[in-house]
This record gives sequence, C-alpha cells and structure tokens, in this order.
Amino acid sequence: MIDGQTQLVGLIGFPTQHSLSPAMHNAAFQAIELNWSYVPLPVQPGRIKDAIFGLSALGFRGANVTIPYKQAVIPFLHELSPESRKIGAVNTIIVEKSGLLVGHNTDPFGFITSLHEAGFDSQGKQAIVIGAGGAARAAVYALLRIGTKRITVFNRDPDRADNLVAAFADERLCKAELNPDVIIKEARDTHLLVNTTPVGMWPDVDNSIWPDNVPIPRHLTVFDLVYNPVETHLLQQAQESGARVISGMEMLLQQGAAAFELWTGKKAPIATMQGALKEEVT
Repeated sequence: MIDGQTQLVGLIGFPTQHSLSPAMHNAAFQAIELNWSYVPLPVQPGRIKDAIFGLSALGFRGANVTIPYKQAVIPFLHELSPESRKIGAVNTIIVEKSGLLVGHNTDPFGFITSLHEAGFDSQGKQAIVIGAGGAARAAVYALLRIGTKRITVFNRDPDRADNLVAAFADERLCKAELNPDVIIKEARDTHLLVNTTPVGMWPDVDNSIWPDNVPIPRHLTVFDLVYNPVETHLLQQAQESGARVISGMEMLLQQGAAAFELWTGKKAPIATMQGALKEEVT
C-alpha cells in the first residue's frame, strides 16, 4: 500500500508501457517488506531535462533509464560512476539525500552474468553487435572486459558507430555497414551475435535484424537484448537453425537486481524478481 512514507523509484523512457520492470521491482520491495514503489515515467521527446531535475524535486530515490535516453540524461547528472563515464551511457540514477544525481550503469553486469549463465565464454572469441546506442555501448564495454578477440559494430547511422568506436579506442573494435549481406558474411566467422536495437520489440514482434530466408549459422550464440516478447523473432530464427539463444529477460533480471541494490543497499531477492517476470509473460 502506498502511503505518506513510501519511497519512489521509476523508469524513465519513451515508451514505457512495454516494460516489465515495475512488476519485477515492486515484487522485490514487497518480498523484503520495503515501503517502496516503482512507477513508469514516460518522458515525451524534448522533456528529458525537466524529467531528470524533477526526480529530486519530487523526492524520488532513483530511477532506471531506458530507450532513448541512456545517453541523453548524462548532461543533467551531477556525478557519474567510472563505468558509466567510460561507457557514455546511464541506466540507473541514484538521488542522494542532498539532491545530488549520480549516474550508474548496471547493464555490463547484467550482460556478463547472462553470458555466464548461458555457458558462453567470450575469451578469444569474435562478436557482432547490432546498434550503437546506450545498450550497445554497455555490451561493447562488457565484451572488451571479458576478453573478446574482435567486435564488429553494425549501425544504420555511421556517425554513431564512429562515435562508439572512437569512445573505446580499442584495436579489437571496428565498425561495418548495416547491410544484411555484410552481417551474414561476418557471422560465418563469428561466435556471438548481439542485438541491442529495439527491432522485434512489442508491438512490432514480426521484425528481425536477420533476413527470414537465410538460416542463422548453428555455431552462433544469439543474444537479443529485447525482452518483450521473451522469444523474439530473431531468437525464433536462431532456434530453428539450431543456434544457442540468450533472451533479454535474463539481462533485465540481472541488471535490475544490481540497480535494486544500489538504491536500497539491500540484497536483491533474485528468485522473487525472476518469478514476477515469469508471471508477467505467461
């Protein structure tokens, strides 16, 4: 029950109605008897500055940040964690008691944990990352940290791809033209394919970054960061080809647990959070 003592956190993005984060976090708060509540905060384009400053003014304890604002929020924060500064994107904000807004990024933790849970070892392997936004930056950061041999970034906007590659300045990282034929060719010698774009996200569930008339190589592990639907069209294509798949639902859970602990200082009830997500999608 929400009352005068309830502490608020929320999700900043646009749109937000597809998000499963409110169900996951509210179940966690209830499980450990915290008088907290997590609410969606859809922010219209052009209003992100107002929204970020409003967190402190309205007494929020923090927020998650999702598409399309993971990079856009940075100029309005007072401090950044070393990780979020290096990535150039924020997915979690803490509002200190003083009103100070501190940006963090729990996506790399969620990404790496999801790979480990799936039994994928990226040491010395090659990867393709589709996209160049905040989620892509977190994925690239994580892949570089865990010893990936080569990472190729594909994005429809060459300037954004250039900016991503330049930000990390690592010889293992390169960019390529976002062209299905080029992706297919690159995938022949690649071990991991990561989709960080919203392609295939509800309600456009029939869309995919991979053409329907070409089987996905069986040796690939396909990681789709889209989690709604749980089984995206891309993951269906991968399963039909016999490739290993990783759902964005696992990353949602793991990055969410890390954010929960940053806000509350308490251990996240992972099993409860996972159960809440399963209830939402079944």
